[in-house]
Amino acid sequence: MTDELSLVYTGSRVEGLYLEELLKENGIGCIRKDTLEESVGAGWAQGSPADAVKIFVETFNAEKAKKILDDYFASRDKKK
Repeated sequence: MTDELSLVYTGSRVEGLYLEELLKENGIGCIRKDTLEESVGAGWAQGSPADAVKIFVETFNAEKAKKILDDYFASRDKKK
């Protein structure tokens, strides 16, 4: 990966794990930062489960990643 990363998702761990796989299936490498898991491993809990995960992609893939995520959220919300 390059040094330039863009944040494309902030949210729950469960959905973040799914979105990480979705991006990888579409050929987009990503980095998942789980602040809640990291803090628990260090002996304290920081953050809330609702926004514990951040997903970053290389900046040149950001638009493609956002499109994939937007399509996922649109289809998910349509089913509600």
